[in-house]
Amino acid sequence: MSYFSDVYGDPELSARAKQVLVYLHDRANQNGESWYAINTIAKELCLSRSSVKRAMSELIQRGKIKKRARFRENGGNTSNLYSLIV
Repeated sequence: MSYFSDVYGDPELSARAKQVLVYLHDRANQNGESWYAINTIAKELCLSRSSVKRAMSELIQRGKIKKRARFRENGGNTSNLYSLIV
């Protein structure tokens, strides 16, 4: 079965989580990493920030992605790094 067949056929994932997971997969580098900001994802998917955050939480909880905080050289926050788990 293909990656997308697994995603689409997963009855435990909400439609919102599937949409965000496909987005992250589409925007990921060769290592399966994506670092798009919540605002960017929300804007491009026409979802609210809170919907994207709920989807991300669901994907982390279901073991579909890992989230790692990233920081600038001055210690400030920047976008998180999301790694796909395949």
